[in-house]
Amino acid sequence: MGTVVQLKNKINNSYFQLRDSNEQRLALVEERIEKKLDSHVELVKEMTDYHIKTGGKRLRALLTLISAKLCGYNSGSRDVNLAACVELIHSATLMHDDVIDNGLVRRNKKTLNQIWGNQSSVLVGDYLLSRCFEMMVEDGNLEVLKLLSSTSSKIAQGEVLQLQHKGEVDMLEETYLKIITAKTAELFAAATKVGAILSNVDSKKKEALEFYGRNLGLTFQIADDTLDYNSELKLFGKKIGKDFFENKITLPIILLCQKTSEKEKENIKNIFSKENKDDKDFNYILSLIKKYNIISDCYRKAEHYINLAGNALSAFDEDDNKKIMLGLTSFSLERDF
Repeated sequence: MGTVVQLKNKINNSYFQLRDSNEQRLALVEERIEKKLDSHVELVKEMTDYHIKTGGKRLRALLTLISAKLCGYNSGSRDVNLAACVELIHSATLMHDDVIDNGLVRRNKKTLNQIWGNQSSVLVGDYLLSRCFEMMVEDGNLEVLKLLSSTSSKIAQGEVLQLQHKGEVDMLEETYLKIITAKTAELFAAATKVGAILSNVDSKKKEALEFYGRNLGLTFQIADDTLDYNSELKLFGKKIGKDFFENKITLPIILLCQKTSEKEKENIKNIFSKENKDDKDFNYILSLIKKYNIISDCYRKAEHYINLAGNALSAFDEDDNKKIMLGLTSFSLERDF
């Protein structure tokens, strides 16, 4: 997997294959989300309509759809309903994240809290979660209900853990992994496991897909955190430095502090202790990241999770769905959007 260390100029096309192969089902997911979020309260409708139009990769919903197909699910609409449910959990957490981080822009558009304020954004995020739980109850499967409700709880705990360690440049790598597992990887794991639950496959395949999703999520988040400091890469619609200016400690900063001199580490601590950072501060951090080759170190860490995710799929026979899912592991690392 050494070729993954250096980001490729060519985008891995497995994500687009994933979208194309599930295009019709994904359209039904979008319809389901729009219908479920409809409200007689004008402000709720206005805010949810705005959120829907901001789009997104819908990766978690697509993972539910393709996992169900991989396991042989081919009748009914439970995959559509639960893919919509997974996406609503993700959307709600983004709304709450933006409030906590005082986020201004997401997907190249103003955040809900920037337009309508924190109070409305928190309540609309709660509205999305309540709609999601309605859909889980409507599905009627206790295993699904237990999995997704537990996942929602873990995400919230991960958010609190990150808040607890905000600005802590000497955070343990183990703590960082706990945070991203809870905040990101657990929902990936739930998305893929739900697809297996729908299909009534044996526990080995359920666990394999859950393991695949969790490690895919870890790869995805490490890549996302690394992109935020990758000044060598031209990004599509993504401005670097978001985590830095929100005072989030992620893997690039953790690995950097393991390599720097005591003087440099003290400088980093002083920068992250500042209430208002500027471009000069950020450029100093970028210079150290380049000096110590931190970007490559981050991607080497992520390769471990790529291998784990790929190996998990050995429980399944070869088919087009499996090929796409294998490709997604490297896409998660190579992507620049």
